[in-house]
Amino acid sequence: MRILHTMLRVGDLQKSIDFYTNILGMKLLRQQDYPDGSFTLAFLGYGDERQNTVLELTYNWGISHYDPGTGFGHIAIAVDDVYAATEKARERGARILRDAGPMNADTTIITWRQRISCSG
Repeated sequence: MRILHTMLRVGDLQKSIDFYTNILGMKLLRQQDYPDGSFTLAFLGYGDERQNTVLELTYNWGISHYDPGTGFGHIAIAVDDVYAATEKARERGARILRDAGPMNADTTIITWRQRISCSG
């Protein structure tokens, strides 16, 4: 397993990209609009995504503000077999809120994203 990225929601994508690139020295690695879902994703980091954990900024079109605590989205973790990892988590008491499948507003199959809620 490996941490791929941490997702944060932002109200001003360009201002956020400017902060992470101009102030913190990250590089904009890739950016893509998803018109069907009304959002844009931007990935930033200090190196190639294949070897480094990066930051995913999500701009939901038309939303310019998030209150503290509502901007965090997820931490993506890569696994060899998402279906086996999901079942293992389920067997250990995790409540799976979203099984593996296509990303919202795209046909990309995401096998690294699971929303798992563990209490305790």
